[in-house]
Amino acid sequence: MAILSTVNNFKLYRKSSALYPKEIKSYVIDGRNGMFGVHSINFMMKIFSKKDIEWLILMDEDALFINSDLVFPLINHMDRNDYIICGMRDGGMLPERSGSPYAMNPFFSIINLKKLKTIWNKKEMLASHYIEDDEFEDDLSGLKYPYNKKSMSEPYYCFYFWLKRKHHKLLYLDVSLPFKDDQITNIVHDLEGKSILYHTWFSREYGDERGRHTSRIDKVFNEFKLIESKNIKPIIFKDYLFPVKNRLRRLKKNIKKRLHRLGIKL
Repeated sequence: MAILSTVNNFKLYRKSSALYPKEIKSYVIDGRNGMFGVHSINFMMKIFSKKDIEWLILMDEDALFINSDLVFPLINHMDRNDYIICGMRDGGMLPERSGSPYAMNPFFSIINLKKLKTIWNKKEMLASHYIEDDEFEDDLSGLKYPYNKKSMSEPYYCFYFWLKRKHHKLLYLDVSLPFKDDQITNIVHDLEGKSILYHTWFSREYGDERGRHTSRIDKVFNEFKLIESKNIKPIIFKDYLFPVKNRLRRLKKNIKKRLHRLGIKL
C-alpha cells in the first residue's frame, strides 16, 4: 500500500502529509510544471509499473485526514466486493462541481493498482474521452446539486469512462459541507458515514493573499494545529520534459484540427 500526491503547493503538502499514516509509504509527483489530471494518471502508471503495490491512495495536498484509519476497512470492503476504485462523483455532489456524475474527482481516491495494471492500456484509455446518450445506468436520483451527464469538462474523465466501459466497479463515496461560512470545503465519508478527510480545494491559489482561498484554507488547517511534517520523506518523481512534450502534443492536436477543417485527412 502507498499514498501518491500530485503536488503543486509543497507548503500545503508539508502540513497535510503530517496526518498521513506513518506505516504507509508516500510518493509525490511534482506537478509544478503543469502535470496533473490525466497526465498525472499516465505518469503514475509509468513510475509504478514495476513496483509491488496493490492498493494506492491518491491524496491531494489540500486534503486533510480526519481519521486516516478509516481507509483500511474501506479497502477491505473494496477488495471483498471487487471495486477497482473509489472516490467522489465530480458532478452532483457539491455546489462547486457540476460536471460529469459518472466520473470522479481525483483529489482523493483509492485504487486497486494491482488490478489496474492487468488491464492498463494508455491508448485505449485516452480514446475513451467521449460520452453517449444514456450509456451508463447509475442511479443519480439522490444527487443534491447540478450535474451534466454529457459533460466533458475535464480531460481526466476518459479514465473513469474507460473503467466503466470495461465493466469494472466504481465505488462512489458520499460527501458533506461541514461549515456554514465555507461552502467549498467538504468532508468525504466512508460507507458508514464516518468522516475520512477534509478537502479544501484551490491549492493552486493558496499563498495568494489577494484571494479568498488562503485564509479559508488556513482556517481549516488551523483546526489541526499542524506543523510541517518532519517524518514524511516522500519519494519524489518529476518529468522534467513534460512541459516540452505537452507543448508538442498541443501543437499536434491544433494542426490536426486545422487540417480537419480544411478537409484534409492524415
